[in-house]
Amino acid sequence: MSTKAQPQKKKTKFKFLKEVRAELRKVNWPGRPELITATGVVLATVVGVSLVILLLDSAFSQLLQLIL
Repeated sequence: MSTKAQPQKKKTKFKFLKEVRAELRKVNWPGRPELITATGVVLATVVGVSLVILLLDSAFSQLLQLIL
């Protein structure tokens, strides 16, 4: 393995991290109220979908017990 390969890899890693940092500075981060609202929507959606799955599972279980 050549000795020139190692420094080149190091340079590309640092360049990548530098570019990532630059892109993260461009991100429009949400404020606290927007973040709280989005979190509430996600939690409500998860609870809603969980209830639908619970109801469907219970209904199919009852139907299967009637058949068997």
